[in-house]
Amino acid sequence: MGNMDLISERDPKSPIAEAYRTLRTNIQFSSFDKKIQTIMVTSSGPGEGKSTTSSNLAVVMAQTGGKTIIIDCDQRKPRLHKLFNLSNEVGLSDLLAGNTGFSAAVHETKIKNLDVLPAGTRPPNPSELLSSNKMSGFVEDLRGEYDCIILDTPPIVAVTDAQLIARYVDGCILVISSGEVEREAAIKAKALLDKVQARIIGAVLNKVEVSEKGYYGYYYHYYYGNDGQKVKKKKTSSSEKSVSA
Repeated sequence: MGNMDLISERDPKSPIAEAYRTLRTNIQFSSFDKKIQTIMVTSSGPGEGKSTTSSNLAVVMAQTGGKTIIIDCDQRKPRLHKLFNLSNEVGLSDLLAGNTGFSAAVHETKIKNLDVLPAGTRPPNPSELLSSNKMSGFVEDLRGEYDCIILDTPPIVAVTDAQLIARYVDGCILVISSGEVEREAAIKAKALLDKVQARIIGAVLNKVEVSEKGYYGYYYHYYYGNDGQKVKKKKTSSSEKSVSA
């Protein structure tokens, strides 16, 4: 697997891969009362890096030995099958519609302990599909099979899909691209998550310029709970380049 976006698999010793491992650690320690098993990753707008973030998070989760699955819930612009070089002929939508079985829709990857469920056939009503009892029940059933379930969702400001999914996951991560999104959009994205009482376990500020040469890196801020207290940050070296989404 040589996809440049999957740096956690391609170059696990890189500073960016280390930043993803920091993200993993922060998630694991974000709650002592309830295990964070289902995680939704979204962004305020397109092109901010949510699919790259969710994919690398899935890789580092699997690398700990925990059985992990990442699900492409972006029925309008699916991308996970491209990142993992998989077929998108059948996937989540076909499974929920009863047109295929789980074993036929899910893909094992070359990465040990990591499965991928692509989006599948684009349905005429993505929001209804993702808000259905069948979808929430499916995710609940996966808890018995996987240690970590990651859901890559559409940008939350663009469509309601992420809001719908946020209601039945343990935690949400909001990816924000520095310099490419207005502050108001990020504020609106958080407000939309708050509206459905989503548990925001972290925000990833992506593509931050960290040197005079114009290189970019990842700069992670994590805010656990609702009090806004900053508990961890990770800044990459100035020589890192961004992993575009």
